Amino acid sequence: MNVTTAKRILVSGVLLAGLAAPQAPAQERDPYAELREQMVREQIAARGIGDERLLAAMRAVPRHELMPDDVRRHAYADYPVPIGEMQTISQPYIVAYMTEQLELAGDERVLEIGTGSGYQAAVLAELAAEVYTIEIVEPLAKRAAADLKKLGYENIHTRYGDGYRGWPEEAPFDAIIVTAAPGRVPEPLVEQLAVGGRMIVPVGAARQELILITRDEEGVHRQRLIGVRFVPMTGEVLEED
Repeated sequence: MNVTTAKRILVSGVLLAGLAAPQAPAQERDPYAELREQMVREQIAARGIGDERLLAAMRAVPRHELMPDDVRRHAYADYPVPIGEMQTISQPYIVAYMTEQLELAGDERVLEIGTGSGYQAAVLAELAAEVYTIEIVEPLAKRAAADLKKLGYENIHTRYGDGYRGWPEEAPFDAIIVTAAPGRVPEPLVEQLAVGGRMIVPVGAARQELILITRDEEGVHRQRLIGVRFVPMTGEVLEED
């Protein structure tokens, strides 16, 4: 059960006329709820992200719960935040922008390369049927898996390992998202993209840009989007010429 489903269950009861809604005990209230709403309103919707399902997902996912304790105060800030092991959690707007490019309707199987904190995977899990996510840094992979399990995400499948070759036994995928920057688009990932699928990946070294890849009956198509800054992709991708 994901976070959104749990919330639907909690509010599904009908209040009797004339009775006030019971207040949650202070210790059960989310102290970050207002900051999360402000993040969605001022950082994401105000910049043109209009997908209502996506906005609802970003309101639902407790971003702070997927960050180390010492940086939680930065959870809803408008910039990337270090999460340890020389890695970062992406700026909320970039998470929203990349996710919107996938055009998820709800029944997709999504592959994520670079689990990191697990936040992107959680947002994807609110919007798609199944999420498969791979992280090459073992401490991050273990922490994200534990945190996502604690939050109740049963449709997220985690793996520790090199994501360069994707998750072939579960391919093809309706959508693929890469959250670290290779020097060029990894072809093994493109091969795992289903017909009708969409893939987004940051590409480059000193200068990076997001590339949107789509596959249809006629072949694979690539489109340049916006300039970005991600940590470099590591592992087998570094062996490319």
